[in-house]
Amino acid sequence: MTNISPPSTPISDSEFSRLSQAALSAIEASVDQWLDDDVIDIDSQRSGGLLELSLPGGSKIVVNTQPPLRELWLAAKAGGHHYRYVAGCWLDTRDGSEFFASLSHHASAQAGQALMFSAPDALV
Repeated sequence: MTNISPPSTPISDSEFSRLSQAALSAIEASVDQWLDDDVIDIDSQRSGGLLELSLPGGSKIVVNTQPPLRELWLAAKAGGHHYRYVAGCWLDTRDGSEFFASLSHHASAQAGQALMFSAPDALV
């Protein structure tokens, strides 16, 4: 498969850590808000750079930081994806899709209802 994603933006280890942790925190904030608003019951568990979302029906989505590669990895029922930081957002290394749009797509498919995750201000 051809890589159509543009080259990643050069970032330091500390910048990767800040950006990737901001992404995980934004996901957790969305889940917390949905729980508060009784939108959907998703359990989230975070251990360092790994965030696991347990969705209704028993399916899971895992988001994992990969510091040596400076990537975010997303594992969903439909498959796995790798994202690199490019010009202010995380883009799939294979198809160029944006991380939060893909996460929203996979979470919606697995939850059976529309769910929209948003990038944190730190990425914009």
